[in-house]
Parts: sequence; structure tokens; C-alpha cells
Amino acid sequence: MADAAREEGATAARAYRLPAVLLGIGLGGFFDGIVLHQILQWHHMVSHLYPPVKLANLHLNTTLDGFFHAVTWLVTLLGVALVWRRMAETRERPAGRVLVGGLLVGWGGFNLVEGAINHQLLGLHHVRPGPDELLYDMGFLIWGGAMLAVGAYLLRARREAAATPASP
Repeated sequence: MADAAREEGATAARAYRLPAVLLGIGLGGFFDGIVLHQILQWHHMVSHLYPPVKLANLHLNTTLDGFFHAVTWLVTLLGVALVWRRMAETRERPAGRVLVGGLLVGWGGFNLVEGAINHQLLGLHHVRPGPDELLYDMGFLIWGGAMLAVGAYLLRARREAAATPASP
């Protein structure tokens, strides 16, 4: 009986991994776009290639920022829809470790992919342009790697407590 319950919990945990990771990708994208692009105004999507010192370049950058926000919104919406669907299928809510672990894996993965491709490979923008831009870029990657590692640990740890019954 205990083995069957443990297997059901593990199945429910697996069902929530993808939705939680998608939510993490969306939250990572929103943090990047809202905090780094809008509030701090450290960079825009292609600000290294088209510095926003001319109105036309600023218009291009903010338009591309808008498309970026639209994609992160769609990824977040998909994550929410999958959580909703999984709750209807399993009649269980995700365990905190699964939800937080998946969020951290998604956000950390977003930072690593976005940082490696946009900052380093394509050179579209840097986290904070200027004399210390490499330090900011590396910090962004280290932060992403740390979130990914902690998230992966949480997803692997204590699988027997993977799901908890949803309250009525």
C-alpha cells in the first residue's frame, strides 16, 4: 500500500515538472524584461547592435522588448494552463519541492541560455554594458547555474513526498 502511494506521488511529481519549468522560464523572462530592460534600463534586446541613442534605435529596441515580453507571457500562460490541467488529472497539487524546484530549473535555464546565446554568442546585448560588462554577464550566468543546480536538487530530493492531496 505504501509503495502504491509512493508511486502515485512520483507520477504526480513528474506531471508537474514541465509546467513548473515553463513557469520558471516565464518568470525569468519577466524579471529580465521588467527589471533589467525597463526599471534599471541596463539594456534592451539588441542594444549592443543598435544603441538606443537615436529615436529609431530606441523604437526598434522597445518593439523587440515587447515581442520578448509577449513570448514570456505566452510561456507563462502555457505553464499555468498545464498546472491547471495536471490538477484536474491528478486531483493533487504539486508538492512545494516540485513547484519551487521546477521554477528554479526554468529560471536558471533561461538565464543560462539567454546569457550564453544573446550575451556571448550573438552579442545582441550585455547585462550591463560598460567597463565591467563581462563581470555582469558572468554573474548572470553564475546566478542562472546556481538556480538550476538548486532546482535540480529539489526535484530529485525526497521523491516519496512528491505530491500532496489537493484540498476540497
